[in-house]
Amino acid sequence: MTFAIGCTTEGDGAPPSASASASASASEGTVVDAAAQESPEARSVRPGLEVLLADSLHLVAGRRVGLVTNHTGFDGGGISSIDRLHGHAQVELVALFSPEHGIRGTAEAGELVDHTRDEATGLPVHSLYGETRKPTPAMLEGVEVLLFDILDIGTRYYTYVYTLSLAMEAAGEAGIPFVVLDRPNVIGGMQVQGNVLDPAFASFVGLHPLPIRHGMTPGELARYYRDVLGIEAELHVVPLEGWRRDMHYSETGLPWRPPSPNMPSEESALHYPGTCLFEGTNLSVGRGTDRAFQQVGAPWLDGEELARRMEARGLPGVRFEAVRFTPLNPGDGKFPGQEVEGVRLHVTDREGYDPVEAGLALLVETRQMSGERWGWNASHFDRLAGTDRVRLGIEAGVEVEALQEGWEEELAAFLSLREGALIYR
Repeated sequence: MTFAIGCTTEGDGAPPSASASASASASEGTVVDAAAQESPEARSVRPGLEVLLADSLHLVAGRRVGLVTNHTGFDGGGISSIDRLHGHAQVELVALFSPEHGIRGTAEAGELVDHTRDEATGLPVHSLYGETRKPTPAMLEGVEVLLFDILDIGTRYYTYVYTLSLAMEAAGEAGIPFVVLDRPNVIGGMQVQGNVLDPAFASFVGLHPLPIRHGMTPGELARYYRDVLGIEAELHVVPLEGWRRDMHYSETGLPWRPPSPNMPSEESALHYPGTCLFEGTNLSVGRGTDRAFQQVGAPWLDGEELARRMEARGLPGVRFEAVRFTPLNPGDGKFPGQEVEGVRLHVTDREGYDPVEAGLALLVETRQMSGERWGWNASHFDRLAGTDRVRLGIEAGVEVEALQEGWEEELAAFLSLREGALIYR
């Protein structure tokens, strides 16, 4: 179930000019736009970090700054936002806050992160993936403005977007401004896919009622949290310069750094909205390999037969290849060091591909082929799926179309709600 949107921004559907955006920021305190006079085709994408330092320093100058970030916060030259802000004469950076995977992105999924100090700057690093997921008043003591600079891959079950909402909420409660230094949606801003989470299944891998593939940047999500979900904060978004909704990440000119240890490439990110659902089963998604989330397997599967079944479905934008691989990551807990058999997914048409639909079809086929060897982690699967209907439907032998019943209406309602939060064409 896919919704591909057209070019949409605030107001009349045109991207805000520098002067219009500066005026909007002064009156509304929401978006501070880049002063972009040249055409988007004539320049590369600049992340919000660069725009802040180039022409929006008034948001931080003269204030003690806290920064929520990790290794994905960097400028176009690969220099970290920590170093850029700490070394700037007009910025007083006083505290860092780290999400899941830690400030350097090396902790495994679900591994708790300790409070520490940044070796390069000596600044305290407060963990937001340990004893608390939300900045405490003690952590924010002495902080006068809180910045957020983390790359998100655009999928509901990626915890960075909930670190965003909780940090924003904490800033609002502390009475300090919250500034999002925007970054691209790695898998694009056009396609919106999957079901909307049922709040009864909310968790830190799905805290808010979003679709599996939401098609928004961190800055747009922050505006959605404020305007639709009612999170109260003095929010400012320093947007990307030159980014379009239909851009592939590889077209931005920005360096690629794996957002988490098992997100090795843009290709993995494209499949993740569908294959991540297998984290709630006893099948492997290739953690620890260079193709994590691009492949699914188990020792008992016949890869050639599974590939044949999947190809017979004629799913648009993707093909399936029989594969053998050896999961290596001990954090996966599934057949470590043991060769497994299954399929690898290859994107053939990004615009036509629905990874959620492909994931559902793979679940149906592998469940049938596994028989008694199949296993669910039911609570985790339901948290990821945002409902128990998918798991129960698969167990009942329901086909993919029936599993998606009602999703079209959910997505249409979401698109209507998020309209005013969008920034980019």
